[in-house]
Amino acid sequence: PVEATDDAFWDQFWADTATSVQDVFALVPAAEIRAVREESPSNLATLCYKAVEKLVQGAESGCHSEKEKQVVLNCSRLLTRVLPYIFEDPDWRGFFWSTVPGAGRGGQGEEEDENARPLAESLLLAIADLLFCPDFTVQSHRRSMVDSAEDVHSLDSCEYIWEAGVGFAHSPQPNYVHDMNRMELLKLLLTCFSEAMYLPPAPEGGSTNPWVQFFCSTENRHALPLFTSLLNTVCAYDPVGYGIPYNHLLFSDYREPLVEEAAQVLIVTLDHDSATNTSPTVDGTTTGTAMDDADPPGPENLFVNYLSRIHREEDFQFILKGIARLLSNPLLQTYLPNSTKKIQFHQELLVLFWKLCDFNKKFLFFVLKSSDVLDILVPILYFLNDARADQSRVGLMHIGVFILLLLSGERNFGVRLNKPYSVRVPMDIPVFTGTHADLLIVVFHKIITSGHQRLQPLFDCLLTIVVNVSPYLKSLSMVTANKLLHLLEAFSTTWFLFSAAQNHHLVFFLLEVFNNIIQYQFDGNSNLVYAIIRKRSVFHQLANLPTDLPAIHKALQRRRRTPEPLSRTGSQEGASMEGSRPAAPAEPGTLKTSLVATPGIDKLTEKSQVSEDGTLRSLEPEPQQSLAEGSPAKGESSQAWREQRRLSSPSASGQWSPTPDWVLSWKSKLPLQTIMRLLQVLVPQVEKICIDKGLTDESEILRFLQHGTLVGLLPVPHPILIRKYQANSGTAMWFRTYMWGVIYLRNVDPPIWYDTDVKLFEIQRV
Repeated sequence: PVEATDDAFWDQFWADTATSVQDVFALVPAAEIRAVREESPSNLATLCYKAVEKLVQGAESGCHSEKEKQVVLNCSRLLTRVLPYIFEDPDWRGFFWSTVPGAGRGGQGEEEDENARPLAESLLLAIADLLFCPDFTVQSHRRSMVDSAEDVHSLDSCEYIWEAGVGFAHSPQPNYVHDMNRMELLKLLLTCFSEAMYLPPAPEGGSTNPWVQFFCSTENRHALPLFTSLLNTVCAYDPVGYGIPYNHLLFSDYREPLVEEAAQVLIVTLDHDSATNTSPTVDGTTTGTAMDDADPPGPENLFVNYLSRIHREEDFQFILKGIARLLSNPLLQTYLPNSTKKIQFHQELLVLFWKLCDFNKKFLFFVLKSSDVLDILVPILYFLNDARADQSRVGLMHIGVFILLLLSGERNFGVRLNKPYSVRVPMDIPVFTGTHADLLIVVFHKIITSGHQRLQPLFDCLLTIVVNVSPYLKSLSMVTANKLLHLLEAFSTTWFLFSAAQNHHLVFFLLEVFNNIIQYQFDGNSNLVYAIIRKRSVFHQLANLPTDLPAIHKALQRRRRTPEPLSRTGSQEGASMEGSRPAAPAEPGTLKTSLVATPGIDKLTEKSQVSEDGTLRSLEPEPQQSLAEGSPAKGESSQAWREQRRLSSPSASGQWSPTPDWVLSWKSKLPLQTIMRLLQVLVPQVEKICIDKGLTDESEILRFLQHGTLVGLLPVPHPILIRKYQANSGTAMWFRTYMWGVIYLRNVDPPIWYDTDVKLFEIQRV
């Protein structure tokens, strides 16, 4: 052990030779850190508290000399290197939360130790101070050299916010050195927060991260300006290079690493389970005018609190425009290749957008108030379509679908989808002329019919989104109408219906879509009505679904011969859009992180009924109302349900097997009345036209259907059911594992967590 007082020994670790964080990682190998941890723990402890002490001193003095700045940066890099090895060892985990005797106070007597701060708190407060340190991370406001240096302690950091935007109008001069210094400190901050990676996923997602909890509390006097700085830095970033195409080729863009780091720190500080939102109040006086003080005080986490209280239209506009600009960046690449710098942090942006909508309902309503929501929708559909064949991007598929599920719970989203789609982003989907609703359905069809196996749990979600928007869709294109009927055909084959306990739900969702459109949007949807008439045999087959055991066995035999989950036959694919590339699978050897399972659609959503005036009434979920495994289908008696449980139990071969009773239990509830009535009225009329005019021409029939009406002929319209996303601890845990997985994989230079013993997820190779 080396004495803590041996300054000459310890100072060599942060001596003023300029190094980079990459150098520190190369000079301090993992094996060496672990060896010190096992064999001379006191040295590791001393190293940590000495490094923290140097950061505290730097924050106290204001880092005026170059030498002090260098020491702070070196200590920060060293701690970034060492912390993951502290976290991976359960015996060390409490170390930063203990007070080090005589440390940090220059050993001024015993009574000082009573109120000594834990090392973690001193470290976090020092980082916060250093992030607003004039001439180091922010511009000095001094007029001349004669002025005295700003006093670090009396400095109002709200005047030093890094970027204009929410609650701050002044945009400071860009400064490369300040950006780099901020980035190094944010890297250290993110590493402090990453203790969460070393704890296995908790079933209820309840554990709060003590580092985040302290940093986002009132103890941190810079919480508001730092939150604002991070948010504004991300939302104001323009990777195009000041709006001039190809400009990024002339200037190396040093801002991007800072923006990435800011986005990652921001989403980690916002990791808060909104389902368990019972927290002590926060004193409202700490917030600036940008925050809405009318609302009840929110959670203790000030970052979540501030985010939930942003309320000014211009702030919402700034945030939405910024996120939409960045999400659309990879799409710009496709039709002006290399014109802009391609950003890589779209997954962090999607998490941030999710948090904004989840924690700030006023923001969600603002997004849906105008067609600006489509600037978020199109990039999400682009990512979903692009990632559908790639096993390493399952997480991206999920978050994209979750965001659309959240949006689809609001009537305005369905209404906005009627806007014609004219942006021609090259996508590997059939060419169509139509609206954003057509785009959404065509992409979903592509995901379901040509995505990989692991996306099957998402089918329920995809179809729920279509059900939610269906009552508002004024006119679907012929391409889209055919895609919907192709899905019904694929999902209603007997082998598919009988091969898993949940599969019939997909048919129920599709029938609900058709019923909503026929009942509420019949007039503009002659394409869909025509497609239903052409494929009427599918509906008749469903109505006459066999329920006897021999037929069930025969259907399952057929399945063994055709392992393809969904055939693409019967769907006229049509040429893909020009300039598009097929969705590619992951390169072999690609690293991915495992994800916890997501809750079933019945846990993920809550049913609401739309009243006459358009307001939503929540339907109390009755015990037999839910639709997922381990719970009965609609309206079954509990006895039938117990029977179904028994029938659904694994048979001798370990396989679930269907029975006649089980098929009958849901076949009798298929909502076919409206469609059967429509066929009954229209089919004879259409056949008559064909015979009378010798027609094989679609346009004449479509013209007839356009002017037809079913008023008074259909059953009474059913009330519209919306399945709204509801926060739950299952999704909170999923977001935590997804977010940290993204951060783990994206931080490769330097590889902060690589080869350490993380517990929150597994690292797998495709």
